[in-house]
Amino acid sequence: MSENRKPLMGFMGKLPSGTALGNSGKTHCPLCMGLFKVPRLLPCLHTVCTTCLEQLEPFSVVDIRGGDSDTSSEGSIFQELKPCSLQPQIGILCPVCDAQVDLPMGGVKALTIDHLAVNDVMLESLRGEGQGLVCDLCSDREVEKRCQTCKANLCHFCCQAHRRQKKTTYHTMVDLKDLKAYSRTGKPILCPAHPAEELRLFCELCDQPVCRDCVVGEHREHPYDFTSNVIHKHGDSVRELLKDTQPHVEALEEALAQIKGTNSALQERVEAVAADVRTFSEGYIKAIEEHRDKLLKQLEDIRVQKENSLQLQKAQLEQLLADMRTGVEFTQHLLTSGSDLEILITKGVVVERLTKLNQVEYSVHPGVNNKICFFPQGKAGLCRGYEVYGTISTKEVDPTKCVLQGEDLHRAREKQPATFTLLCKDAAGDSMGRGGDNIQVAVVPKDKKDSPVRTMVHDNKDGTYYISYTPKEAGVYTVWVCIKEQHVQGSPFTVTVRKRHRPHPGVFHCCTLCSSGGQKTAHCACGGTMPGGYLGCGHGHKGHPGCPPWSCCGKFTEKSECMWTGGQGAPRSLLRTVAL
Repeated sequence: MSENRKPLMGFMGKLPSGTALGNSGKTHCPLCMGLFKVPRLLPCLHTVCTTCLEQLEPFSVVDIRGGDSDTSSEGSIFQELKPCSLQPQIGILCPVCDAQVDLPMGGVKALTIDHLAVNDVMLESLRGEGQGLVCDLCSDREVEKRCQTCKANLCHFCCQAHRRQKKTTYHTMVDLKDLKAYSRTGKPILCPAHPAEELRLFCELCDQPVCRDCVVGEHREHPYDFTSNVIHKHGDSVRELLKDTQPHVEALEEALAQIKGTNSALQERVEAVAADVRTFSEGYIKAIEEHRDKLLKQLEDIRVQKENSLQLQKAQLEQLLADMRTGVEFTQHLLTSGSDLEILITKGVVVERLTKLNQVEYSVHPGVNNKICFFPQGKAGLCRGYEVYGTISTKEVDPTKCVLQGEDLHRAREKQPATFTLLCKDAAGDSMGRGGDNIQVAVVPKDKKDSPVRTMVHDNKDGTYYISYTPKEAGVYTVWVCIKEQHVQGSPFTVTVRKRHRPHPGVFHCCTLCSSGGQKTAHCACGGTMPGGYLGCGHGHKGHPGCPPWSCCGKFTEKSECMWTGGQGAPRSLLRTVAL
């Protein structure tokens, strides 16, 4: 195994002349506003000083997930797995975005150290004429030089002692001022389990950087490699995730632009409607003026309601955009400025955060519209004894709430008109109370789809529509009823068209006796007879219960189809009864 491969990013590279390193947000704590002191990276990718995090008020939550919390630090790279059970967990809120941070078992100090921030703080201190930097050995005197071999900042006394030792005599010493042109200081990152060893290896099984002592101890027989050899694979996965995240930032920006445009259109529409209301009110005296004021108040309430809804959606999208930008900016900074080891250390928390952000659902369309209509002819009731007109409506027909009514919905007769009614409603299920909607109706035979039946739609101006059609042939038909190219409730549905209704040629009578004028030979198709030699029925009379029949076929339903075929077997007395 060789460590001679060229790293993915240079461990130390010079910045172009005159280039500044980021902004204060990369070097200053958002809480204390000072330079970072032992900065910790939160799962939301915000960085805060360790002491500042310890001063935050913690709260208790119940961890039902078991094992490592998905929002706790992956920065404590040697954290043990927790048993899978209900257990209390201590959490804090990010001081920047209020995201919940579940603290690992080690508390704040077990969170990931932001080595990028540490490097940026050191560079800013260097560019500030060394203010705040003390010797790494004696921790007392100001730094004058840096050992490029040991990556240590040394004062004048310790630098001389460093040169006198045999092992360090030939180490390269650089003046502090000469480091200001570099983008990295290259401070080594030591193993937390073996502080004397530098993290140079990466355990593939545990997915974490390790040192030489780790691979012969806790990670014995685990597959591992030099960090410089595995950075390409892991760096590419982070880049791919970053590539998937960046389109969301553009989509969120576009959504916010649409909200801004909708808000502007809403304002314009409100002003236009208010002008219409004022114009309509000029012809009336006190009653109309009072009515006008009521309308304007109603309009203002609508504006406030819609604007509040837009503002809420805007705030949610802005927060999501801020989170997305934080994730993108941090990841870009990590990939462009971080060392191989720093990318590997931070990879877990970055991947987790970007994955979470990519899973957040959001709508790129405004949650409300600017549909506000003023109806000058709408009756508004009485105001001070005067009947006033003019109403404001935000109602919009909802096809899923509209209802179809009528006896001919699923049955019809050939060459006879079939009718039904469409009742239009809004999203709340209330009747629209007005017409003017574009109703599309189609009646198509199932076996002749290219021969639709002509339909008629009559607007009743009260939110209902009378629909009629006349099928030419018997069979099964499919009926579509749509509003705004969307099916209404119950559409499409099928209608069975039967052959034309056969009317009764006979008489629907109480009995044969009455209808024939008392003739004993008169028959009824129902087959009933009466005592005394009467060949007909006596339905409805005392001692002869039953229902009045049709004299032609004997059916007991008045509105029914005649079943008499008129054949040779029909008795002549029946025909005589029909004549009567």
